[in-house]
Formats: sequence, structure tokens, C-alpha cells
Amino acid sequence: MNTLMDVLRHRPGWVEVKDEGEWDFYWCDVSWLRENFDHTYMEEHVRISHFRNHYELTRKNYMVKNLKRFRKQLEREEGKLEAAKCDFFPKTFEMPCEYHLFVEEFRKNPGITWIMKPDTRSSDDQKDDIPVENYVAQRYIENPYLIGDSFFLCLTGRKFDLRVYVLVMSYIPLRAWLYRDGFARFSNTRFTLNSIDDQYVHLTNVAVQKTSPDYHPKKGCKWMLQRFRQYLASKHGPEVVETLFRDMDNIFVKSLQSVQKVIISDKHCFELYGYDILIDQDLKPWLLEVNASPSLTASSQEDYELKTCLLEDTLHVVDMEGRLTGREKRVGGFDLMWNDGPVSREEGVPDLSGMGNFVTNTHLGCVNDRKKQLRQLFYSLQVQKKASS
Repeated sequence: MNTLMDVLRHRPGWVEVKDEGEWDFYWCDVSWLRENFDHTYMEEHVRISHFRNHYELTRKNYMVKNLKRFRKQLEREEGKLEAAKCDFFPKTFEMPCEYHLFVEEFRKNPGITWIMKPDTRSSDDQKDDIPVENYVAQRYIENPYLIGDSFFLCLTGRKFDLRVYVLVMSYIPLRAWLYRDGFARFSNTRFTLNSIDDQYVHLTNVAVQKTSPDYHPKKGCKWMLQRFRQYLASKHGPEVVETLFRDMDNIFVKSLQSVQKVIISDKHCFELYGYDILIDQDLKPWLLEVNASPSLTASSQEDYELKTCLLEDTLHVVDMEGRLTGREKRVGGFDLMWNDGPVSREEGVPDLSGMGNFVTNTHLGCVNDRKKQLRQLFYSLQVQKKASS
């Protein structure tokens, strides 16, 4: 089920362009961007679904390089305490260029498990005639939080990660929105570190899990984030869960800040990122990777509804119709998380001097009454427009 085409074709007043006709909005893939962006003239109102060098955040080796650099900058400018807020990604080495550093670390800590991840480079990135196979070697998180409760029999002792959606409309200034809905993706097989060769135990993405003999196509392997948050609250209490989700907010903001100075912030561009987060037994969230083209294919009816609503709300924020004022802090399921600084849940200008009572405007895994909110939003915008005219 292609949610993207369904949403775009049903958007009121939008017409699909055939062949090489003129267009106003293009949800392109990254290969088109690489080949055509620099040669395409775009008028003021035109929008496209990627930043030119999005890979600074979405390629594993670049993401880690930028996070390490940003951490050093924070330690130099604001001290070790602030820099420690970047300690949310596992120790990582780029192969083959950091091979000797990896070997040194490997010998210092025998018995540690490492995972090798392919780092796919475009043909533009290959400087030499001979292609080099590039990988990142990343320390494997050996103590993942597992869902283990007799009430959840189908998921007992399963590993999972979270898929969270962040929409960036601008890098300079940084303007980012966090979507309320997302999902937890479970493995089909009970987790044991000894079964390191079993991909169905360790890899939670649906593309792998649906090939498992235990995969149930109707049930899938997903929980919506609201259900996941309620489960954690029942096990650990709401305060612990609030801290966990606040730590995830920190991951989104710090990772975007780490590439703020290197991403080409073109006014025609926006980007819907898919963040993959793993939680360990201490309820510490870890950033695994950021996807520039998160899957928009639905694996179930619930998945279809989530992704169509996500895309509809993305188009509302992009606002090709010019209905918004630019002062909105919520549009459908999206909450404005960062607007050249943290955004407060409270109305008015917050006092950031002590940050004591400051609460960030994020509601990940909370109720998403998007239809009601959109009705109220667009009605109030119509009233304001009539009043001003």
C-alpha cells in the first residue's frame, strides 16, 4: 500500500504532473536529487522533499563524525556536563580508514560484541577508480530493553526499536517538528545474545522480520507509540517514562544541531526524517540511525492509517496553500519542538534563564487528536482572514 501516492493524489486542488511538465512540489528520491538538484531552477514557492546534502545526518559514518565534532565543540564552549548530553550513540569506527583505532579498542575490551553496518556511498563519493567497501563498526548494545510480560504473550522477551518522525523545515534558523505517533518494531524471536547469527533475533526492521517463518502478516511486529508509552508507564511509573521521552527529545535536537552548520539550508527544501532509537535495560535511549527516506509503505491497516496521517500533516506544515501564519506551535499530529531555540508548551515568551519550570513542546506517544485540532486550526485561520479583510 503506497501511502505517499494515495495522499498526494487525494490532496484537494493538487494535480499530478505527467512527464516533464512544470511542477510546484516534488517528493523526490535521493538519486534524483543527486543528479538534478544543481541543474534545476526553482521559483520562490517551489518545495522539494530533501536537503541537498541530507547525507550529513543520514549516512552512518557522517552522522557519527558530525556528532563527535559537535560533542567536542560543546565541551570546549560549554563544559563537560553539556557535552555529555551527546553520549547517546554507541562507540563507532569508520572502516577501513579507522581500522587501526578499531583494532586497538577491540584488544582493550575483549569479549565485547561489535556489529558491522554497510555504509553505502554514491558514485559521486568515490574518489578513486577502485571502489572501496565501506563499513562502520559499532559497539553492539548487549542489554536491550525487552518486552517480557505474560499479558503480552506474542511479544515475550522480544527486542525492539522505535521509529520516530521529525520534520525539519529549515536549518538556519533550525525549525523542527516532532510527530506524536510512531511505532515500536519487534523481532519475531526471543532475544539471547548467544544467538548472534540469528537475524530475526537482532534485526527489528520489517523488511527482515517479514521473511521469518513466525511472521504473522495481519498482526505484524509493531506497537503504536501510544500503546508502548502506556505499557512503560504501567511498569515503571509516569515520571520515569517522562524522563525517558525527554532524553529522546534531547537526541532529536542535538543530532540536528550537530549538522546545522554543514547542511545546505535551501529555502525550497524540507525533510521528513525517520529516527531509529533503541532503549536499553536502564531505560537509556540510543540513536541507531537517521533515515532520509523512511519507509512509507504500509504493512498493516494500522500502519497505513499512521503513515497517511503523517504525510497529510507533513503537507499541512509545508503549507503550499499558504494558509498558516507561521506562529503555529501545533499542526495536526506535529508539535513545533525547536524554533531557533526550544519551544515551550506554555503560551507567550518563556523565561529560559533558569529553565526551571520550562517544559518542551513535545508530546511523543501522547494522544493524537489531529482531526479535531486541524478543524479548530483552519476554522480560526479562516476567521482571522475574514476579520483582516
